[in-house]
Amino acid sequence: MQLTADLTGRHVLVAGARDEARRVVRRYRAAGAVLRTVSRPDHFTPDLLNGAVLAVVVSADDGGWPALAQACGAHGVLLAREAPAAPGGRVTLVGGGPGTEDLLTVGAQQALREADVVLFDRLAPHRNLSTLAPGAELVDVGKQPGHHQVAQRDIERLMVEAAQAGNNVVRLKGGDPFVFGRGGEEVAACAAAGIPVSVVPGVTSAVSVPAAAGIPVTHRGVSHLFTVVSGHQPLSDAEHVHLAGLGGTVVVLMGIGTLPQLIAGLRRAGMRPDMPVAVVERGYSDSQRTTVSTLAGIVTAAGAARVKSPAILVIGEVVRLAAGCEAGAGRLADLAEAVGA
Repeated sequence: MQLTADLTGRHVLVAGARDEARRVVRRYRAAGAVLRTVSRPDHFTPDLLNGAVLAVVVSADDGGWPALAQACGAHGVLLAREAPAAPGGRVTLVGGGPGTEDLLTVGAQQALREADVVLFDRLAPHRNLSTLAPGAELVDVGKQPGHHQVAQRDIERLMVEAAQAGNNVVRLKGGDPFVFGRGGEEVAACAAAGIPVSVVPGVTSAVSVPAAAGIPVTHRGVSHLFTVVSGHQPLSDAEHVHLAGLGGTVVVLMGIGTLPQLIAGLRRAGMRPDMPVAVVERGYSDSQRTTVSTLAGIVTAAGAARVKSPAILVIGEVVRLAAGCEAGAGRLADLAEAVGA
């Protein structure tokens, strides 16, 4: 059970060894509580509960601190128990999903709550990080098209150095860490430095952002496979031929900058010029927008709409299935007329 309470100015007692309780102390301090701490059971005295509304025992033993538990009952003070922080530094790669906090997994939220340091990307949900990771040091290492605020090598160095200092480090990434997220490189950097590392998968934008526009990447009788492609760099002629010959749905991430080359390559490789295409911008945001056209017309349509990153490109017959959803039935009716459907 999770409860939300305003602890601003309220007295809270945290009981536990200093290193083990440091994250609990940081979290309640960030919530505005007035903290008292006691590090050993034999140092506890009932007067520490005077004026307190909550006592938090940080212990691996559910039966630990029995005198404190008894005193809480006598004073009418709520008692909570939390597991101690693991010793030593470690790194957790967390997939933040397509950018909305609603799609953060339970595991992602738990990792953020326990973080001492969070290194976050611009496409990860970061607006309320001070609440999601209370008291943690928040470091913006976001990358924008054509501009890397912090180089990948420096991100890995910051991550490793923070963990070596004994911190619980969360590397918060948009989407899933292992879907064009360079998560494998960051795991390798931790392993090379002898830092324990774990991965919390995230909801990939390759599936979720088309879904936000009402476009399924597969659909019975329409598409039984989908291919996810990075559009960060232009594809080769052989890759265009391969994509055009696969059938199904093609989902392109980071592809706005290379859109003209991609479309030209697919047309040279034989993909139908009337193939439906959609560009979904800023998925799950208040300004989400979908531009629908055909393979022959999408470059012109995207230019007229001034499409910008972040955006997902969806190529395939599944685009027609978004009628009545965010893409808009009117635009899809125009598309049907354009392709002679």
